[in-house]
Amino acid sequence: MKNNEQIKNQLKHRSIRFFKDRPIEEEVLESIFAVGQRTATSVGMQGASIIRLTDQDLKDKVMTVAKQPYIAKAPELFIFVVDLHRNMKIAEERGSKIEAPTMNHFFQGAADAYLMAQNMMTAIESLGLGGTFLGNILSDPDAVIESLDLPRYTFPILGMILGYPDDDPQIKPRLPMELRVSNNTYQTYDNYLDEIADYEEQSILYYDSREKNKRSDSFSQQVCQHMETRSVNRDEILKFIEKQGFDLGL
Repeated sequence: MKNNEQIKNQLKHRSIRFFKDRPIEEEVLESIFAVGQRTATSVGMQGASIIRLTDQDLKDKVMTVAKQPYIAKAPELFIFVVDLHRNMKIAEERGSKIEAPTMNHFFQGAADAYLMAQNMMTAIESLGLGGTFLGNILSDPDAVIESLDLPRYTFPILGMILGYPDDDPQIKPRLPMELRVSNNTYQTYDNYLDEIADYEEQSILYYDSREKNKRSDSFSQQVCQHMETRSVNRDEILKFIEKQGFDLGL
């Protein structure tokens, strides 16, 4: 099956952050958006939308929120939005009395947005382009909401930059398959450091040998840093979601 061209392409996935100074053709963008439009959606509600940023000032604002300078130079920047505004308006125009979308509606929209983003990334890479996802837009949701003039019942959940690659990073190693795929019940281990020992060596070699951002690092070290780090805004993300009109029932 690894001879399947689509699977071969997906197994080569890398995050691309630097791009050639070349615009993406409109017909290519139309194909990418068409893939997003055809992505699976929870109960057919299509509860996610995309904001394409072409205004450099807006790109700069997103860059400031995410604290990732390469964002401002990317040929294309998309923001994926949980979008219940549209369906609330449709229901209202049909006479329905709905006070607010619920947590269930929000998670359905979030799932739609994530699926749409990954499906589009697969298409992007198949077309010879590259990109990366931007989770850091959640570091200041209010700033993104204000900058993009997002209405009530919407929420920015993920960003993406894309373009023609001017970057050739190595493929990042992954955890062993048996640690991520279980049969029937969740598999636990007595000593995870033993289980990831070989992978740990691979991760050390990866960070030490790559051309850009070379450093002394390892997977377990990154796990500790990530789990110990607190983000005030992200810890209070539910408050930002409620502020946009969602009834989370908390």
